[in-house]
Amino acid sequence: MTFFTLAKYKEILRISLPLVLSMGATTLMEFTDRIFLGRYSLDALAASMPAGITSFLFTSFFIGTAGYVNVFIAQYTGANDRKGVGASLWQGIYFSIFGAIAMALIALTAVRLFAFIDHVPEVQKLEVTYFRILCYGTGASILGTTLSCFYSGRGLTRNVMLVHIIGTLFNIPLDYAVINGVWGFPELGIQGAALATVMSWVLIASIFMGLIFNKKYNKRYGVWDIRQFNPALFKRLMKFGIPGGVQFFLDILAFTFFILIVGRLGKQELAVTNLVMSINALSYMPMFGFSMGVSTLVGQAMGGGKPNLAVIAANSTAHIALSYVFGLVLLFVFFPIPLIKMFLPADMPPAELKFIIDRGIILLRFVAAYLFFDSINIIYMGVLKGAGDSRFIMWSMGIASVLFLFIPVWVGITNFGMGLYFSWTCITIYLFMLCLIIFTRFYKGKWKTIRIIKQKSEI
Repeated sequence: MTFFTLAKYKEILRISLPLVLSMGATTLMEFTDRIFLGRYSLDALAASMPAGITSFLFTSFFIGTAGYVNVFIAQYTGANDRKGVGASLWQGIYFSIFGAIAMALIALTAVRLFAFIDHVPEVQKLEVTYFRILCYGTGASILGTTLSCFYSGRGLTRNVMLVHIIGTLFNIPLDYAVINGVWGFPELGIQGAALATVMSWVLIASIFMGLIFNKKYNKRYGVWDIRQFNPALFKRLMKFGIPGGVQFFLDILAFTFFILIVGRLGKQELAVTNLVMSINALSYMPMFGFSMGVSTLVGQAMGGGKPNLAVIAANSTAHIALSYVFGLVLLFVFFPIPLIKMFLPADMPPAELKFIIDRGIILLRFVAAYLFFDSINIIYMGVLKGAGDSRFIMWSMGIASVLFLFIPVWVGITNFGMGLYFSWTCITIYLFMLCLIIFTRFYKGKWKTIRIIKQKSEI
C-alpha cells in the first residue's frame, strides 16, 4: 500500500466520517423514536414506519434536488470559484422554499392517501396524524439539508456533524417525554413523536443559518451580497438536481411500495417488516454519509479537472464502507434477537412475541444478504452524482425498480398469494441487479467527461 493511498484513505475519513456520524445521529434519532413508539403501542409502531416513509417519499424529491447544491459547491470549490459557492447556496434556498410549500399542500391529502393504502382502521388513523405533522414541518428539513451543503461541499463536514448531533440530543429526550407524557409534558403518543422530530429539524436549520450568514462568509463567498435569484444558475441546478431528486424519490418509493404492500399481508407482518427496516437503517444512513463524502471528493476533483483523483476516491471509499458493512452483517446474523427485542414492549403476549422474533431473525438474514449490494449502490451512485451523471442514475433506478421489484411483488402478493419471504426475496434481487447496473456504469467511465459548472465570468 503506497503512501498516496494511505493519504487518500485519511482524506476520505476526514470528510466522510463526520457525515457518517451525522447520518448516524439522524439514524439514532429515528431508531429511538421507533423504540419509544414500540414500547408505547404496537399500533403506533406499525403506523410510524408507513407514515414516516410515505412522508419521506414525497420529501425525498425535494431533499435530493436541494442536496445537489453539495455537488455544485464542491465543483466550484475545486475550481477555486468562491462566488459560485455563494450563488449556488442561494439557488438551493429558493428551491427549499418551494419544497416547503409543496409539502404543506401534500399534507392535505393524508386522509385519502391512507384510505387508499387501506391498512386496518386503528393503524390508518395514527398514520394520518404522523404523516400530516411531518409534512407540515418538512420545509425546515429541506432548508437544513441545503444549508449543510455550504459546509459539506467544501469538505468541512465536522460542522455538519456537530449540528446534527445537537439536533439529536435535543430530540431524543423530548421525543420520550411527549410520547409518554413525563417530566410535565402531555402524553401525545405518535403525535408527540412527529412534533419532536419537526422541532429538531427547525433547530438544525436555525443553527446552520446562524453559522453561515455572517460577515466573514459574506466577505469570502458573498453569502448575503449574492442572494439574488440567478435564472441561469438555478436552471443548471435543476438540470442536474432534479434527476438526482427523482432518483432519490425512486429509491424511497421502492422501499415505500415494499412496506405498504407488505402491510396488506397483516398487522404483524407489517410490524416485523417495520422493525427490521428500522434496524436496516443502521447501515443505510451511515452509507448515505459515505455517499455524500465521496460526492464531495469527486465533485472537487472534477471541478479541478482531475478525474483520476475521482476514481481513487471512489474505490477507497468503497473499501472503507464495505468494512463497516461486514461488521453489521456479523451483528445481524449472530445477534438478531437482542436487536429485535429493543423494539418490543415487555408485556407483549407470548404468541405475538414469538411471531415477531421468529420472522425477524429470518428477515435480518435477508438484510445481511443484500447489504453488500446496497452499499455498493449507494457509494457508486455518490460517485456518479458528484460527476453530474444524475440522469443515468434516475433512469437506472426507475427501470430496475419496475422490472425487479414493483411488478414481481405486486403480482406475487395480489394474484398468487405469495407471502412475506417472497417479498423480501424480490427486494434482494432488485438490489443485486441495481448493483450490477451502477458499478458497470462507473467502470466504463463515461461519467468522467461530464461538466456541470461554467467559468467564473458566467456567475
